[in-house]
Amino acid sequence: MSKQRPVVAVLVGSLRKGSFNRQLARALGEIAGDRADFRHIRIDDLPLYNQDFDGDYPAVCKRLKDEIKQADAVLFVTPEYNRSIPGVLKNAIDIASRPWGTNSFAGKPGAVIGTSMGAISTALAQQHLRNVCVFLDIPMLQQPEAFVRYQEGLIADDGSVTDESVANFLGNFVDKYLEWVGRFV
Repeated sequence: MSKQRPVVAVLVGSLRKGSFNRQLARALGEIAGDRADFRHIRIDDLPLYNQDFDGDYPAVCKRLKDEIKQADAVLFVTPEYNRSIPGVLKNAIDIASRPWGTNSFAGKPGAVIGTSMGAISTALAQQHLRNVCVFLDIPMLQQPEAFVRYQEGLIADDGSVTDESVANFLGNFVDKYLEWVGRFV
């Protein structure tokens, strides 16, 4: 890995105030510690993507594109809505990758992780997101896959993970992800 800490753009696919995935994103940042700078990218203020503004992008869309361009890597932390990714996350991806030829994600190493209370967690959403990322030229970490089954109290207010086996698994995920990022930066 480079001598400098990599900057990781973290996109959380949930807008809910008490989002389990926002908690997970925070926990991952705590686990990474000083090995990386996890920067949470705001997506709740974006308009719906419309090709009509490709010629004159709104300032908030330019901000999103710039924050992703400035990052060394990207981490998607997403719930699963109706067996796919949330619309707000897809919208952010569309905005950051448009207009054609100005894809802010291109070549940035990425990974996807998510949590939900469901038995298969976020497996299908993650697969859909991986398909999108292939087209966007985001080289994705393939292993370990990380479908975290959420349970109340799993992540404490300070970002620590209360279940030791889950904490160990997430530690391994972060280690592998940062190793992956190090191949590119």
